[in-house]
Amino acid sequence: MSEAQTVQLSYDDGARAVELAREAVESFVRHGQREQPGSMREAFYARTGAFVRLQSTRGRGRLRGCAGAWDTSDQLGHAIVEAAIKAASGDSCGSEVEPKELDNITVSVFVVSNTVLTNDPAEDLEIGTHGVAVDSGNAHGWLYPTVPVENGWSAAEFLSRTCRKAKLLPTAWQDEDTMVTLIEGQVFRERADGGAVEEL
Repeated sequence: MSEAQTVQLSYDDGARAVELAREAVESFVRHGQREQPGSMREAFYARTGAFVRLQSTRGRGRLRGCAGAWDTSDQLGHAIVEAAIKAASGDSCGSEVEPKELDNITVSVFVVSNTVLTNDPAEDLEIGTHGVAVDSGNAHGWLYPTVPVENGWSAAEFLSRTCRKAKLLPTAWQDEDTMVTLIEGQVFRERADGGAVEEL
């Protein structure tokens, strides 16, 4: 398991992270190309994980894609691009994002600053602070830290939902052979109204 480097992004770094993810999504969706990070901000050279989430601004704001990794050794800039492309692909939510959707999608980036392997998930998990990853045998699943806040879930519900995403029993997080990792970091997001990027 790779250790994430401790990373603390400034607001400007976070806003650029979201912009980079947006550029990667648009380049992939419009042209089928992989965007290169180019001249990266200093913080983007840190070797840590990142997740990118794409959400529709129409209707109930359904999820259009979410991808990333917390245990990568990639530089942050490359991790953001990789996550953005995967989130926009058909592998994420079953259908690739189409060009006509781009104006109706908000992009958010979760930059990993620390990971904690816990033996007492229900006690250690802080809603709104932690993302969660579960591993059991060949089953893996994770959920973004803003999801339980948006849905009003308790810690136990969040853990159960993460297990279901991994195709495990909802109570698998309580099993001794299930590894539960709490993922700490910062979330930056485009505003649905087109305003400045916000840190959640």
